[in-house]
Amino acid sequence: MNNNNFCIIMAGGVGSRFWPLSRTGKPKQFLDVLGTGKTLLQQTFDRFETVCPAENILIVTNKDYKNIILEQLPKIKEENVLLEPMRRNTAPCIAYANFKIQQKNPNANIIVAPSDHLILNEQEFVSVLEHGLDYISKNDALLTLGIKPNRPETGYGYIQISSKQNMKDGKCEVTKVKTFTEKPNAEMAKIFYESGEFFWNSGIFLWSLNSIMDSFNKHLGEVNDLFKKGIGIYNTDDEQKFIDETYAESKNISIDYGIIEKADNVFVLCTDFGWSDLGTWGSLYENSKKNEQNNSIIGNNVLCYDTENSIVNMPEGKLAVIQGLKDYIVVDADGILLICKKDEEQKIKQFVNDVKVKKGDGFI
Repeated sequence: MNNNNFCIIMAGGVGSRFWPLSRTGKPKQFLDVLGTGKTLLQQTFDRFETVCPAENILIVTNKDYKNIILEQLPKIKEENVLLEPMRRNTAPCIAYANFKIQQKNPNANIIVAPSDHLILNEQEFVSVLEHGLDYISKNDALLTLGIKPNRPETGYGYIQISSKQNMKDGKCEVTKVKTFTEKPNAEMAKIFYESGEFFWNSGIFLWSLNSIMDSFNKHLGEVNDLFKKGIGIYNTDDEQKFIDETYAESKNISIDYGIIEKADNVFVLCTDFGWSDLGTWGSLYENSKKNEQNNSIIGNNVLCYDTENSIVNMPEGKLAVIQGLKDYIVVDADGILLICKKDEEQKIKQFVNDVKVKKGDGFI
């Protein structure tokens, strides 16, 4: 294993689309939403530990989640849990991690990834990471992983490749990115899917520390300059105070918008390792085991009658008897019951807002 390999795992999101299972106090990355015996964060850590030493894995998260991370990841060093005082999107948290890593190893090669993705083919994923790390260690490149789409999906962003020459079985060698596209409507998603030139944007990046630092200097200088002031403070007792003050000054901007969509050295490695961002109940349903009635059931005391194509999530020991539902989401968690049509789950965001206004933050 290469000691120059580092990984930044972003674990600060609140996962509101997974309400009521995912709550502000314990978002989805800290839950075992798939019923595997491990939380999404634990699975993510284990996955990256195959290519990075445990001491080179950094978790960026909200201050509120420090204890739960140390509890779920006994191998993580406390100094490797980077605590954000407020949410400022992905660019500031990556800038913060860059300077932490620079003090440890200026020759670092870095993977940046969310904490809550599903990877079905772990072996293929590790192979792709090793290939990508080798590439960025030899080239000045910002590399992203593109996923071969298996359907016209409107819920993901897309990456268009500049050439299909290297394509084979839906995969390709490292290729220059032509364009990034936000989530398309159904008609555009169909065109993207059929063209063979568009891949889902996984939100997983690989780059050398030098390449990403150069890019920050060039495209997000004001953010970089803020965190640069902490050189000499990082990895000391004064780090948190400095970060609390710096975040208050930093702009709220994503790495995609701030750098990736502007830089001219952005490449994509197109692959297919069974990926989902598990962003919604629908995506969880798609990736869960189902019974003969096509129901995905988590809970040991659930009885369903005349019910099909539904997802049911009940706490341990809760008895639920469900009759006559088709294409529904049924979730019981911490005194909250949600019953919602599966094809209208985008309304959950509105439900959460209404609950907050009418019933208070305690249910959020």
